[in-house]
Amino acid sequence: MLGNSTQYLNKIAYSWPWLSRYPWQRVSRWLERLSSAHNPQHIMVMVANHFEPSWDKHKVPLSWTAQRQRLDRWCVQAAALGNAVRDQDGTPFRHTNFFPAEQTHPLLLGKLAELQSAGFGEVEIHLHHGVNKPDTAENLRKSLVEFRDLLADEYNLLSRRENSSLPQYGFVHGNLALANSKNGECCGVDSEMQILAETGCYADFTLPAIPEPSQVAKINTLYQCGHPLHERAPHRSGPDLRVGDTTQSPLLVTGPVVFDWTRRKRGLPIPRLDDGVLAQNYPLSLTRWRRWQSSDIHVQGREDWIFVKLYCHGFFDHDNEQMIGDEARIFWEKILELSARSGQFKVHFVSARETFNIIHAALDGHSGDPGLFRDYQLRAIMKTQKEWRYAVAI
Repeated sequence: MLGNSTQYLNKIAYSWPWLSRYPWQRVSRWLERLSSAHNPQHIMVMVANHFEPSWDKHKVPLSWTAQRQRLDRWCVQAAALGNAVRDQDGTPFRHTNFFPAEQTHPLLLGKLAELQSAGFGEVEIHLHHGVNKPDTAENLRKSLVEFRDLLADEYNLLSRRENSSLPQYGFVHGNLALANSKNGECCGVDSEMQILAETGCYADFTLPAIPEPSQVAKINTLYQCGHPLHERAPHRSGPDLRVGDTTQSPLLVTGPVVFDWTRRKRGLPIPRLDDGVLAQNYPLSLTRWRRWQSSDIHVQGREDWIFVKLYCHGFFDHDNEQMIGDEARIFWEKILELSARSGQFKVHFVSARETFNIIHAALDGHSGDPGLFRDYQLRAIMKTQKEWRYAVAI
């Protein structure tokens, strides 16, 4: 009993920085919406999929053949959902698949490249490291560069800026330990953010990390690191992105953190945290959609462009229906129907790369339809290669 109490108090202690800011942020966002109503809102929906086909529900590693079979089934479902559900731009619903660098295999990467080529999910970088013992800066850099170049050179994945040969990538940290922020566990490299910047990471999509001690005070925002990148957890604070800002990469793109007060016990509300997870134990609903909207994540000065970054773990089979199955299809069809009927918002299904591009379009003062800026700074290598081959052919 004493151990449970201590654990609970510790959790409150390391949650306090963000928890204490939550009420004021909710009030200030509400007042902001009242004073500057925009209709319609443009809502960018992105799914950061922590894509790990190698583990089953018992966390037992699977054979490469079993992984490929799971991936084949996933790709069939991804294509079916994407063909059934398209946004106002005609863009299919799709996930951004953050593939773990330490689990690479040609059978899997080749299939994911085919999925991206068909338009049903771009690939970015995920990494678990420092799990059994702290990693080193040298090994981290080597791991990132080798996997980055493999994805770009062998599979035409990731992206590039115009007139640059350096591949760019989005990042999700395994075990939510970005920049050694988890009390030294599951990372070990204080200078991780600096290494990410130097190896082409344009933005990090790990947060939120609640209830882990790696959760920083910043919630429901787009921001950049406020501390030197070589420090441990330089993203623990920093300025929100604002129209006209110049930025340094990686940017921090966070998902929604909103309390759900709908549960009752003996007539009393029992709060639950909605952090945008797509999971069986938190069914999709219009109420959840409205919570995600109310997180109001945007570039300051471009309040009508809202970013909703959801997340999931691609091969938690019990969550399949919420992620990519019929329940997901029915939900997104209802949201698109509500959008068309109400005229209050427009939905844009975006990848991590497109999210970054649209954010930068906002920073540069652009307005109107954000769907026009999907390729604003970063171009998918695969798309560029296709266009080059077409130009040569004609």
